[in-house]
Amino acid sequence: MDAWETLVSEMQDEGEVTEVIRPAAVVPEEAARAILMQLSLRDLSLGGVWEAEPVQWRRYGAPSQDEAGDTPPELAGTIQIAYGVPTRYEITIYRATVTAAGHRLGWTVESLCDEALAHGDLSLANCPRADLGAPPPPMRA
Repeated sequence: MDAWETLVSEMQDEGEVTEVIRPAAVVPEEAARAILMQLSLRDLSLGGVWEAEPVQWRRYGAPSQDEAGDTPPELAGTIQIAYGVPTRYEITIYRATVTAAGHRLGWTVESLCDEALAHGDLSLANCPRADLGAPPPPMRA
């Protein structure tokens, strides 16, 4: 395989599964605090498998083997989130992705979300959902 084919295959990320969560899952304040605390305790830099940032939570396939943390293990999946939506202390989960490596390890979008949500005694199936209001009326000239 030449360099061009390698670049194209990496850009396509064959085997990656992304699912938009509709309606979006809304994590209540108390559960959100518990989840964030547990994800921080299980941070990759502390020998865990999670990396929580303001726009996404990343789940790795194994704890980091590198003392300096320079080379993280394979990424299993990500959860796209928004803090402070719909209210100040809630977290909204609106998209999740399982990488090809995550798929090989047996992860699904639901199991990825369920592992994180379990720290707040929730699952994707029983997590409250965003209220989808009626669309605005069409604009008329």
